[in-house]
Amino acid sequence: METIKTLFFHCLEIAASSKKLALNLIRVAILIIFVWIGGLKFYNYEAEGIVPFVANSPFMNFFYNEKAPDYKEFKLKEGEFNQAKHEWHQANNTYGFSHGLGILIMTIGILAFLGIFSPEIGLAGDILVIIMTIGTLSFLVTTPEVWVPDMGSGESGFPLLTGAGRLVIKDTAIIAGALALLSQNAKQILDKYKR
Repeated sequence: METIKTLFFHCLEIAASSKKLALNLIRVAILIIFVWIGGLKFYNYEAEGIVPFVANSPFMNFFYNEKAPDYKEFKLKEGEFNQAKHEWHQANNTYGFSHGLGILIMTIGILAFLGIFSPEIGLAGDILVIIMTIGTLSFLVTTPEVWVPDMGSGESGFPLLTGAGRLVIKDTAIIAGALALLSQNAKQILDKYKR
């Protein structure tokens, strides 16, 4: 019994000493997520897929030439091509906005990752991650497509998330991780200037 207790406490000591590793792994995870998702913004299917979020957002809809709900008749399934709908998305600035957003997302991910080497750069990246995730989470309020629509099953509305809603809600974990990273970088910067 004493051996199990000793082993248990040894495992706790390892876990307690792994805080720096854990925070660096959060940085790596943010890098992977942001660079991957940002890179996908250069593909038409991804640009078309974010239209409901952007078109319904009072903070972002000015990036598009068309207003909500006009986009609904031009929605495409992932991987589908329709020339007329593609031309509408070109005229709407769907692709141009998505490319710019992709560059921004990848840059933010890289800045947050660089916090491993520079707390000042990491702090800037962490703040931007927090701002971006707050923006993403705002889609839960502004985008009708995040909630299951009433189609007769009796299962609709809050709290029933669609695929789009499930995509958005995961940002609660990203914002929590970014806040932990922000705390680490702020402490490192304060420690540096207190010397």
